[in-house]
Formats: sequence, C-alpha cells, structure tokens
Amino acid sequence: MHQPNHRNFRFTLWAGIAIAALLAGCQTTQTTDKAPVEERTPSTGATTPGAGTAGTTGSAVTGTAAGTLGNPLRDPRNVLSKRSVYFDYDSYAVKDEYKPLIEAHAKYLQTTRTARMTIQGNADERGSREYNIALGQRRADTVKRMMLLYGATDTQIETVSFGKEKPKNSGHDEAAWTENRRDDVVYAGE
Repeated sequence: MHQPNHRNFRFTLWAGIAIAALLAGCQTTQTTDKAPVEERTPSTGATTPGAGTAGTTGSAVTGTAAGTLGNPLRDPRNVLSKRSVYFDYDSYAVKDEYKPLIEAHAKYLQTTRTARMTIQGNADERGSREYNIALGQRRADTVKRMMLLYGATDTQIETVSFGKEKPKNSGHDEAAWTENRRDDVVYAGE
C-alpha cells in the first residue's frame, strides 16, 4: 500500500517537471495591460478624466468604497479581487477555469515585488483531520508552484493548510463541501 503512494508522488513530480519545461518553452514577451489607476491632482483631490484608462473600456468609477480606487486587489471588477480556487473531491489538480486567475495573481506578484501572500489550503469535512491537512497542503503547494512558473518568486508566497478546520460553508451536503474544497489567497496586510 505504501508503494503506490510513492509511485503516485513520482508521477506527480515528473508531470510537474514536464509542465514546467513546457511552460518555460512557451514563454512570450507579450505585455499585459496594467489595471486602470485613477489620478488625482495634489491640491484638490479632483480626478483627471480618462487618466490611467488607456486600452480599457467601460464607464468611470463612481461610488466605490474608500480604499478601493487604484487598488486592483480590492476592485471587484478586477480578476485580482477573486481569491478562491476550488477543487474536485479528493483532488489537488487545478481546474482549467482557475488557471487565468492564478496567472493574474502571479503576474501581479511579478510586477509588484514587495507584495507577499499566503495561500491557504482547505478541504471539506469528509476524511480524517490528518488526511485533510495533507490534502489542503498539496492544494496550496500546487497553486504556489503554478504561480512560480508564471513569474512570482518563492519568497513572495507562503503556504498553509487548514484542512477541514476553516469551512467557508458549515453545511453538511455536496453544495457546502464544494465551497470548502478550496485555496484562499490572502495578501499581507489584509
């Protein structure tokens, strides 16, 4: 019984190395647009119309909560405000739908070298405490490895597992379990 786990680990390790090599070979020099930033004049605090919106579409920001203007991490219209990656039952494989989210956070870390984050791995209530702690850690480590491949640095990202100890939904059904099988991204200072 111990041997199959060792084989699974080796397979996962080699698969990760192959993916890293593949992604490294596919790197492009394409630039990405920065999130729009609202500029203010120093004396009055008035906004400069259209400032920081090159290459964007949509209407001006009005009525936003204090502290969200100019901060892509708190702007609900920005992908960086999304902080959870969800997993299938008993799995730490990242679903394709979450890869752009992970890449966006990695690119933010790459361009904001002072930023630090913790990836918190979680599991649903099924399974032993020890098993869920290990599964949550594998989930957090998987997302961290992807972010490193996308350009973040190791010193910017910590990982921790809460297992089943911090459920997002306290229910005892599939809907609740689906919400609890996740990684949460928490930036330092939040």
